[in-house]
Amino acid sequence: MKKNFFLTLAVLLLSLSVSAQDKVTQKVLEMGRTDNRTMEHADFLSNRIGGRLIGSYSLVQAEQWVKEQFESWGLEVMMQEVGEINVGFNRGPWFGRMLGGDGMNLHFCTPSYTAGTKGPQMGHTVLEPRTRAEFERCKGRLKGAWVLLDTPSNGFALNRSAQADSVRAAAIERDIKVKEENREIERYNRQHPDAPKPFKKLSTEPALFYKEMCEAGVLGFIQPAKLPITCLYDRANCYQMTMETLPTVCDIKLDQRQYAIIREKTAAKEDFFLEFDIRNHFAKGPVKYHNVIGIMKGSKYPDQTVILGGHLDAYDAATGAVDDANGVSVTMEAARLLAAAGAKPKRTILFCVWTGEEYGLLGSKFFVESGAYDINKVSNYFNRDSGPTLATSITVPAAMYDDFVKAAKPIENYVEGAPFVVKKRETTPKRPKSAGGSDHAHFVLHGAPAFGLSISDPFGYNFQYGEIWHTDRDRYNKLIPEYMEPSSVISAVIAYGIANLDHQLSREGMYSD
Repeated sequence: MKKNFFLTLAVLLLSLSVSAQDKVTQKVLEMGRTDNRTMEHADFLSNRIGGRLIGSYSLVQAEQWVKEQFESWGLEVMMQEVGEINVGFNRGPWFGRMLGGDGMNLHFCTPSYTAGTKGPQMGHTVLEPRTRAEFERCKGRLKGAWVLLDTPSNGFALNRSAQADSVRAAAIERDIKVKEENREIERYNRQHPDAPKPFKKLSTEPALFYKEMCEAGVLGFIQPAKLPITCLYDRANCYQMTMETLPTVCDIKLDQRQYAIIREKTAAKEDFFLEFDIRNHFAKGPVKYHNVIGIMKGSKYPDQTVILGGHLDAYDAATGAVDDANGVSVTMEAARLLAAAGAKPKRTILFCVWTGEEYGLLGSKFFVESGAYDINKVSNYFNRDSGPTLATSITVPAAMYDDFVKAAKPIENYVEGAPFVVKKRETTPKRPKSAGGSDHAHFVLHGAPAFGLSISDPFGYNFQYGEIWHTDRDRYNKLIPEYMEPSSVISAVIAYGIANLDHQLSREGMYSD
């Protein structure tokens, strides 16, 4: 009799638990349609705060705002100090124009942690000298000039380190030899027109006489940039920089179409000037940067975790809307929906807003290696960092398939015309040997599942990630509410379903070794 009583009680408690879970899920689905705030989060991050580079006041402000939002929803919050940088950088407005000639407003950007102007500065243009003789011939004209560098920009700042000076010196010496060899080839080709030899290529290293040109008093360097303009940071020097060693010469990446016009006029010795007003500002550090982690503690297996995440830091040539206010906003809204629905998952759900992804996955690497949570008890990490499109599927090993089908059941037809599908992985890859890509990488390197929700563009918005990635087009108007809002709901429901399984997800078949 007693045995039957306890069996009946257990069944009743299980039924009540399942019923509570269903009610939470239903409330999340309902609120996702009637009170979805994903785009409010994205608007605040993109338009109220803006670009959020490591070392900027904007990133510090964004960290505090995310923390306050999590706390207001009733989550515990962990702030992980990941690192610090000696000097802060904050970007103000920037303007440029060509005066004389045809005249035009200039479309350009400067990498972060590079110099601004001393107010509006106007100067003539000079073609970059590529040999010692050319430098000597034009060095008097370099003072107060904007120097045109024909080597296309890759988005990073010109390297002004001592090591880079050594590389340039070596390139100058190689070019001397190459020119001598090409003169021999030219003589040979005149004698053998039917079987000419190809000429050897000269160095394309930009600003070969960088240090000498700076000492000569140039205002700045201008490189052609493909559209949209990719604009990054001073990767070689920003962490070593101090207030005593700040850059002093501008580093401009100019629309390649305008560059071609200006170069042609410069070569033709036409009279015109370029004027720039660039407000790049530095602040004494150190400036610390943090992971912000919202914690919904598990009721039965608190040491086991399901994790959702996106990265808060962003380049500041635009406002970091797609990369990655998109991922942060979806993660935050998943947290808010679950909290508002009264979720009490069996496993702890972590809503991780990472720092330093753009500087080398710094935040997620720190989390994985910090031991704050046991990496062996992570059921899955869901990363969102690849565009503002719709979560439409997930592909997992066979051992996880049934569990994900169960977790995804409530949202399989949540978006009309775009059913959510769980797929079995057909092949078993080898475990990666090095990190790359995005914040899932260090989870994978340490053996934790990091199967992300695959995204697509089922309703034909023609979104192309490459059109905005790390460029001056990464703004709020590139976001797609019709995709991001349901993605928040889908993320919340699937994470909640995995957190409520009666077992941790199997890792069988994740890798072939």
